[in-house]
Amino acid sequence: MKIAIPTANDQLCMHFGHCEKFVIVEVDEATRSITGKEEAVPPPHEPGALPKWLHEKGATVIIAAGMGMRAQQFFQQYGIQVVVGAPSDHPETVVLNWLAGTLVTGGNVCDH
Repeated sequence: MKIAIPTANDQLCMHFGHCEKFVIVEVDEATRSITGKEEAVPPPHEPGALPKWLHEKGATVIIAAGMGMRAQQFFQQYGIQVVVGAPSDHPETVVLNWLAGTLVTGGNVCDH
């Protein structure tokens, strides 16, 4: 499993479309542990570009603070699970909390 986290200043970015880079964390589902990570600069932000790019990188989950409904639909078309409302934190912490079922999510901070 690969989990994509949009980041800025090494923290989860509040809106995935405005991030500096993505941290793509590889996870062993059986042990619920991190087995690797990759940092990648995304292509320019335009409708549908980021979901396609992350799909090509093998992402199966994206955890973000905020994301518009159209973007969520693009991710669903690629079979990528969307988690929104995540707090700003270090990417590995976000992933480990999600794997443990302890990630506290609030409302989607994106209103478009």
